[in-house]
Amino acid sequence: MSLTPLLVDVGTILEDATGFVQYLLVFLFAAIPVFEILVVIPIAIGLGLDPILTGIIAFAGNVLSVYALILFHGRLSAWWANWRGTDDDAEPEPSDRYARARTLWDRYGLPGISFGGPVLTGVHIAAIVALLAGSRERLVAGWMTVGIAIWTVILTGASAFGVSLLGIA
Repeated sequence: MSLTPLLVDVGTILEDATGFVQYLLVFLFAAIPVFEILVVIPIAIGLGLDPILTGIIAFAGNVLSVYALILFHGRLSAWWANWRGTDDDAEPEPSDRYARARTLWDRYGLPGISFGGPVLTGVHIAAIVALLAGSRERLVAGWMTVGIAIWTVILTGASAFGVSLLGIA
């Protein structure tokens, strides 16, 4: 499945909505692992939404979904092991995204995965890797918040600059 149709749909959905609903959709799309802030912020700003409000709302959606993941990771791990029919100690077969996140973890630890995760693997995979590597939940939440905040500022600034430079909105 190609990611391109998904990007078009996000833009179309945001463009078809108006007012408060657009910002609600920014929040929701930022919370979805496939889209996150990396996709939502540039599209929303390109459609003419207020950059600062878009950044704040996208940050909130992304970080709150990570907090929910951290909060329920124990339950999710137990469910996943039960669903797969394996015990908690069994090694799962890693995906490519997980392998990239694990390599980042092995090299740079929690700060590295928190800053690199949003663009390399997605924040949700990065948070899972950090939790599976044994990091404390509060540290994961704190570092992921910092990483998401920095990338939100970068993406918002770059998107606003690009839109003004190109005269799109």
